[in-house]
Amino acid sequence: MTAMAGSTDDNPALGQGWFPSPWGVDDQRGNANLLGPAKVLEALALVRHGETIPLGFPYTPRMPFSPGRSFDLTLRGSPEGTGGPIGKRSRSVWNDDFLCAEVGQMGTHMDALGHFGHQRLLPCGHCETLLYNGNKLADIWSPKGLRRLGIENAPIFVARGVLLDVEGLKGGPLPRGMEITPDDLRACLQRQGLPAEDWLHPGDVVLIRTGHGARFHAEADTWYDSAPGLGLPAAEYLSAFRPCVVGADNFAVDVVPPVDPDFAMPCHQHLIIRHGIHLHEGMNLQALAARGVSEFVYVFAPLPIVGATGSPGMPFAIV
Repeated sequence: MTAMAGSTDDNPALGQGWFPSPWGVDDQRGNANLLGPAKVLEALALVRHGETIPLGFPYTPRMPFSPGRSFDLTLRGSPEGTGGPIGKRSRSVWNDDFLCAEVGQMGTHMDALGHFGHQRLLPCGHCETLLYNGNKLADIWSPKGLRRLGIENAPIFVARGVLLDVEGLKGGPLPRGMEITPDDLRACLQRQGLPAEDWLHPGDVVLIRTGHGARFHAEADTWYDSAPGLGLPAAEYLSAFRPCVVGADNFAVDVVPPVDPDFAMPCHQHLIIRHGIHLHEGMNLQALAARGVSEFVYVFAPLPIVGATGSPGMPFAIV
């Protein structure tokens, strides 16, 4: 069930009248509604070499962890195997494992539209938390997962992707806490030979290389402490092009710490909550940048874990 349209407080990341969604009061897909066969064919027309480039990091207990999160993989059984042998002649043996992790928000992952919310103040003095399309968190939350807006509602993404290489523009990894502005993004377009206006089409994917991905292994213990990233003006600039995914090689897409300490994660609110744009975080964009391509096919199939707030997996580019 969605809440009544409108907003009673002043949040510049959301603005007034940000729900219901243009896709309807029951929508759970956001800008992913712009995908379809035409977008797949448009993307595949970009393929020149048939080369695939991974855009994610491996999952390991040695990767960075946000406070309170963990990743533990245990092989069940013994060095003789989890089960078997079976079959008098084949003597077949197998291995199984047990994974204990916050899989939706770990390493390279995509945020579901139910991941992030906004606590709205009511005239009576109480408050309620709203998510994408005005969904009330109290209506859809359960200890076994979200009843709406879980990652299972996301499609298989096959779309035209555009890399904006801010690290390349600046000549190295951006300092922690540096805000990426619209002017930075426009300078990337000029440097990379992309048109100033029609460089991104509705339903495309845009990935931002900050250089923070280079710290993923080298500075794993402090990776989540701070990062360069988008400020709200840059998020507003991108949302006007109606992408279905905004991704980055940092852990939040947003700059951390925020420009205004009283205004946390405004890009999350603007992109996910207001516009229904999925965020792809913790990406590995080094190899793609080294390949020297700005346009490519972006492919990602989120794990359809019903009610989950996000999905791990290996996104990849085809060039």
